[in-house]
Amino acid sequence: MKIPFNNDWLFTKSFDDGFDTAVLVRIPHTACEIPYNYADCEAYQMLCGYKKSFTAPSEWLGKRIFIKFDGAAHDAAVFCNGVEVCRHSCGYTAFEVELTDYIEFNAENTVCVKLDTRESLNIPPFGFVIDYLCYGGIYREVSLIVKEKDIISDVFIENTGLDEITVRLETDGNVESNDIVNEIIDADGKTVSQYKGAEFTARLKNAHLWSVDDPYLYTLRTRIIRNNEITDEECRRFGFRTAKFENDGFYLNGKKLKLRGINRHQSYAYVGYAMPKSMQRFDAEILKYELGVNAVRTSHYPQSQHFIDRCDELGLLIFTEIPGWQHIGDEIWKKQAVINTEEMVKQYMHHPSIILWGVRINESQDDDALYTETNNTAHRLDRSRQTSGVRYIEKSSLLEDVYAYNDFSHSGQNNGLRKKTKVTSDKSKPYLVSECNGHMYPTKPFDDEEHRLSHALRHAKVIDAMYAENDICGIFPWCMFDYNTHRDFGSGDGTCYHGVLDMFRNPKLAASVFASQSENIPCCTVSSSMDIGEHPAGDLGNVYVFTNADYIKLYKNGVFVRDFYPSKKLYPAMPHPPVVIDDFVGTMLETQDGYSHKTAEQIKQCLKAIAKYGPSALPLKYLLKFGKLMLFKGLKYSDGVELYGKYVSNWGGEATMWRFDAVKDGEIIKSCTKKPGQKVHLEIKPSSHTLIESETYDVAEIRITALDEFNEPAVYYQEPIKIKCSDNIEIIGPDTVSFKGGSVGVYVKTKGVSGKAWIDINGEITEFNIE
Repeated sequence: MKIPFNNDWLFTKSFDDGFDTAVLVRIPHTACEIPYNYADCEAYQMLCGYKKSFTAPSEWLGKRIFIKFDGAAHDAAVFCNGVEVCRHSCGYTAFEVELTDYIEFNAENTVCVKLDTRESLNIPPFGFVIDYLCYGGIYREVSLIVKEKDIISDVFIENTGLDEITVRLETDGNVESNDIVNEIIDADGKTVSQYKGAEFTARLKNAHLWSVDDPYLYTLRTRIIRNNEITDEECRRFGFRTAKFENDGFYLNGKKLKLRGINRHQSYAYVGYAMPKSMQRFDAEILKYELGVNAVRTSHYPQSQHFIDRCDELGLLIFTEIPGWQHIGDEIWKKQAVINTEEMVKQYMHHPSIILWGVRINESQDDDALYTETNNTAHRLDRSRQTSGVRYIEKSSLLEDVYAYNDFSHSGQNNGLRKKTKVTSDKSKPYLVSECNGHMYPTKPFDDEEHRLSHALRHAKVIDAMYAENDICGIFPWCMFDYNTHRDFGSGDGTCYHGVLDMFRNPKLAASVFASQSENIPCCTVSSSMDIGEHPAGDLGNVYVFTNADYIKLYKNGVFVRDFYPSKKLYPAMPHPPVVIDDFVGTMLETQDGYSHKTAEQIKQCLKAIAKYGPSALPLKYLLKFGKLMLFKGLKYSDGVELYGKYVSNWGGEATMWRFDAVKDGEIIKSCTKKPGQKVHLEIKPSSHTLIESETYDVAEIRITALDEFNEPAVYYQEPIKIKCSDNIEIIGPDTVSFKGGSVGVYVKTKGVSGKAWIDINGEITEFNIE
């Protein structure tokens, strides 16, 4: 029996001062909420305390009682009725402790947690600087577990073949092999095979394979059955699949697949790590349905089981790793890193989405003794998965199976990635790029258009470079969204603007580079507002459309300009290169002004040159070309001025309306209209209209975007909004927030009461149903 144990905890920021002034909280909980930016990175560092009382009924006599913490950051001492029963020194893995011998039945019992959230601890990832905030608190769920005396304590599943798994059980108590019955159950709830014992290999003929496009899940149900009575039961979802990194790429179920991924932190605005199931799952859905990636790296630590579960369901592949960032500590520190490796593998190995164990401290120096131990630990526990470790060092000592390298070589003009042969010493080992871009070009949502475009094109360049190289298994650019960091890093406001989304998961322009590579997300994002005042000398230059359409049809004030196709010349390898719009005149000189095709092309060249160089600095060849047009075609100087104003500068003229139609298989899949906006309205998108009060509170995220009258982002809208809500929900963070780059976000949280709820955003009501 598993009992949610998340409500009615007392919390104090000073454990030594006791709980007299403690406040009532619900788990997940952050030790200290912080502002969106300009956060004090020491505010959440403390020796805090949590306490909860409960009554153990007489029915539990003779049974065993455990408490499980899914995540407590970072060093937790657990007490039951005043007796210390456990110490756990990793903020990123779960731990379970037995309370049976300390429980008083039919009486009040108290569980207390002394939690050290300080970054001075001698455990990973601490010991030196860290480029992300580590927060603190019991930030994942807690459960009370009541079992019989003889139990199944753990279940381990290895994918040892395409249609084969090997299962090992750990039991505690007097459990005979014949007492254990194992069933494999398909997605329809039908038992498809059955096995006896604590260790077995299951082969399922014609098994429905798990894949990125068809993530089919089975369930292993293992039971202790005596005299036809079930005395214990554990269930694990899994998938039949093989995952193998080879020298020439990654193979899923024997088929080569390029990993087009991204890095994810587990943090959120205001509350850091402390978000419930729905928000964890929502991030996976954003990765799949909005960014269109097929893989994610859980940088730089194991993440919520809720997030991994949703990746299992969606077919997202995961590279997960032990906690750490560059620093390697003393022998006590290293011992904890090995423990972390064991806990990570044992707790997550049943997930089919996980394809690679990271057994090095991210970006650390070589330490063969330590990494021999972590690598061997992973292989001893899980023979079915390969290992890797993220480094920024070329020709690094490779003890793992896959060389993972943070390639920050791209600067905007050079090659997107380095060649594998330049990075690795052992050319026979598989290779992937674990990070790129990120800090090389921080980009805020409110940066100017040129900056935001450069950010997007850098991502396009590295993705193209990955596809161009057969021996690069995949790429995990840095990173999914912006995040708070320490004062040693980030912008002046303590934020790393490295994401393709902002902290509220609103997209920047670069997000469309990722989305456009998906076959399942109709995408047509124009890089420019098409406002001449956004560009030096009013020259639009090249405009990019990030799309997965076959081509773009461009219209100016309703008149067809021409068709534009993906730029295979600039981006020859990626599935859907950006479309470069480099001609805003197109066929209009022919269709609107009656010039022949040859003459129209010559006039167009001259007009584009004037836009680029200016009339006073026009190169000689264009002066000669224009003179030839005047001499032989009767073009007058005033004609040139008129055509330039009509087709290029539009300075002082009526605002131009541009329409971009994305065409795929002969159908318009998406259309964008660009014209200087004069009216702004808000698009309010809640993650869900249904909130579920179940094991703990629920949260909905409301992403808010300012759009112009053509439903295009108003990226320079920075106005504040006032937020109000009904009494049965509460706002996380401030109730007045300002737009940042035309977007913002709000979180609302349930308070244990069901019924209808609402949030008022500048007078616009969004309703929720709390179940």
